[in-house]
Amino acid sequence: MARGSAGRWQRLNGPARIGGVDLARGLAVIGMFAAHLLTTPEFWDWGDPSTWLIIVDGRSSILFATLAGVSIGLVTGGAVPLTGDRMRTARGRLAVRAGMLWVSGILLILTGVPVYVILPAYAILFLLALPFTRLTSSIVLSAAGGIGLVTAFVHPLLNELPLWYGPFGEEISAVLGWHYPFPVWLAFVLAGLGIARADVRRLRTQLWMLGAGSVLAALGYTGFEAPQDSPYLQQVLTADPHSSGLFEVFGTGGFAIAVIGACLLVCRGVVLRMLVLPLRATGAMPLTAYTAQLLIWAAVALAMIGDTGDLLAFQALEPFWPLTIGTVIGCTAWALLVGRGPLEWVLDRTAKIVVPARPRMVDRLNP
Repeated sequence: MARGSAGRWQRLNGPARIGGVDLARGLAVIGMFAAHLLTTPEFWDWGDPSTWLIIVDGRSSILFATLAGVSIGLVTGGAVPLTGDRMRTARGRLAVRAGMLWVSGILLILTGVPVYVILPAYAILFLLALPFTRLTSSIVLSAAGGIGLVTAFVHPLLNELPLWYGPFGEEISAVLGWHYPFPVWLAFVLAGLGIARADVRRLRTQLWMLGAGSVLAALGYTGFEAPQDSPYLQQVLTADPHSSGLFEVFGTGGFAIAVIGACLLVCRGVVLRMLVLPLRATGAMPLTAYTAQLLIWAAVALAMIGDTGDLLAFQALEPFWPLTIGTVIGCTAWALLVGRGPLEWVLDRTAKIVVPARPRMVDRLNP
């Protein structure tokens, strides 16, 4: 963890930190809180502000997955992929983190909190993305588009596999995070990885992300109506949240790219970057914020309701604002007073212990 107040401030605000990525993560975390704890409308009408809350439904988790790809890209070299032992070490550490995320996800599922925990899917996506970490931006982005296109048509067939309807179907679905189906969602992670390879620090890349993402979102959300006599095409040609339909993949994927681009542009200015510091602090420790929310939810629900699984009763307590404000304040205070998020620190230290850095060639030749 960061040593001294100057070190903690530098870690959060120094040139090595990409503030726009932290801001986007912070928005994704708060969006997932809203999706969990608030009742979202069934449709979106630009002329009716009461329907705007639907923006968090499905889009927050896809933004989270896209940012996972950005993180993978950054730790494996950013604009220029690592090579040799350095890449093998980075991949090994990512694999260790994936394993720990999967275990963390299973433990959160066992709390009985009635949400679809994203961490098991997150862990699987980390592993699936590893073979793509040596590739260039254009190749990775092309792969993301191709995978998104193909799997949107395959996903309805995968949903009909007997696996999900057997005696342990629900349990298998939970441990695989199938609410966030990894064959489709790999496209979002690879989109983030491709963005990182395009160098998210460059103004040109940020403007491209905002423009291209907005175009994709507009095209995806104005997709044509599927034939009413084809249940299969209705599942494919849809932008409904959590449908993994073609228009959701490209529309919400584009939305995520545009949001990240906008956040990067906002954080180019010093004043705006300081104004959003609490959200950046939350985004600097997303695993801690996400986990803390679910654990507090479980503890409060058990104490006040006697049942961690009663969603309506917990929502009736109106927990969104207390949990959200408490999380933002807690993360900001921790970042400034302690440093790295506690769970992020545990994952990082464990990965470095399990997969130590390989000695440089000069050290091998001159022991």
